[in-house]
Amino acid sequence: MSLTAPTSPVDSGSDEPDRLLERPGVRPAGMRDLVRDLGAGYVSNGLIGLIFSASGPIAVTLAVGAAGGLTEAQLASWVFAIFLSAGLATVVMSLVYRQPFGFAWSIPGTVLLGPSLQHLSFAEVVGAFFGAGVLVLALGSTGVVRRVVSAIPMPIVMAMVAAVFLRSGTDIVTSTRDNPVVAAPMVVAFVGLTALPVLGRFVPPVLGALIVGVVAVVVSGQFVPAAEAGAILASPTFTVPEFTWAAQLELVVPLAVTVLVVQNGQGVAVLRAAGHRPPINVFAIVSGLFSLVNAGFGAVSACVTGPTNALLTSSGVKHRQYTAAVVYGLLSLVCAVLAPGLVRFLLATPEAFVSALGGIAMLGALRQAFVVAFSTKFTLGALITFVVTIADPNLLGIHAAFWGILVGYVLSRMLERDDHVSAP
Repeated sequence: MSLTAPTSPVDSGSDEPDRLLERPGVRPAGMRDLVRDLGAGYVSNGLIGLIFSASGPIAVTLAVGAAGGLTEAQLASWVFAIFLSAGLATVVMSLVYRQPFGFAWSIPGTVLLGPSLQHLSFAEVVGAFFGAGVLVLALGSTGVVRRVVSAIPMPIVMAMVAAVFLRSGTDIVTSTRDNPVVAAPMVVAFVGLTALPVLGRFVPPVLGALIVGVVAVVVSGQFVPAAEAGAILASPTFTVPEFTWAAQLELVVPLAVTVLVVQNGQGVAVLRAAGHRPPINVFAIVSGLFSLVNAGFGAVSACVTGPTNALLTSSGVKHRQYTAAVVYGLLSLVCAVLAPGLVRFLLATPEAFVSALGGIAMLGALRQAFVVAFSTKFTLGALITFVVTIADPNLLGIHAAFWGILVGYVLSRMLERDDHVSAP
């Protein structure tokens, strides 16, 4: 990835900024293009993106759902839906635009549901899922999302991304400390393959860390599958929504803000820093549409995510990185069908394996975020954004990344007037 990025606000991702739906500017990739552009490094990035999404985030989903009293069938349907929408949206968008557009689901939005499920029925929460999907779709259809995103300077957005991604970097250290048998060999493999480019050309460093980690988990006897066998294939169920003012007022706006500003904002920033041109309005519209699909199966909102796209763009040539996203998307569809069995399999691996692998794969994106945030203009606003996001203020149920950008941007406008005046 390039270590430089424009300090100007995020653009629309299109040469026609007044157009509501940003056009790809290229013909869609066909099967011949996909086979030609695919390579081991891109398969590795797509696989690691899937492992990242299907481990920690799934654990959060299961924990929140179980604490909220959801049945096993409701949880299985939730997991089916989020993998289905992630896979379909990713494959279609990445092939049409020939860029790595990785969709997933809102983890902050999932966490937000924890307290709500304690006093709202699941049907009421599902009604809020539908409300949030309609709001996201409506805002995307007006074009207001692109105008808002375009007003925020890139360094301030990337400071938020750096704060969110920082945990991934520190996870390498804590995983190595807590479980050196698994994490330490992974770190050694990554460093060795990075330091020896001759070997790295045959085995990408992150793929090498993955292979070594799997071997370490098996040899150390830390793969512990569940004692009781359960269903393997998904059996999604439809939850009839209940629309109440209490649920709509409590959840719809926070969920929509999380999708459009926190999650999609991270994804757009990461993709821009990697040299791609994400279609912001189309992202919002697709997120809204697939959020409605998710809601039908009782699942949280769909979105573009920063971590997933950071993994998909962590290596390789820019114009071939879309293949990593296609791999990730196809694997997500497989996960949708095999959701119950796959979740049990992934949760049987030690936490240190997933944390170390995600941290190692995220190092390039973390470095990029810091370089863009603090190397040119808007450095004070970026610093304030970083600090506020790290502090994790719990206000109105909205993720800290939103408050970080809001406070950082407002204070930057007050204290860095010259930077804003000189920005194109």
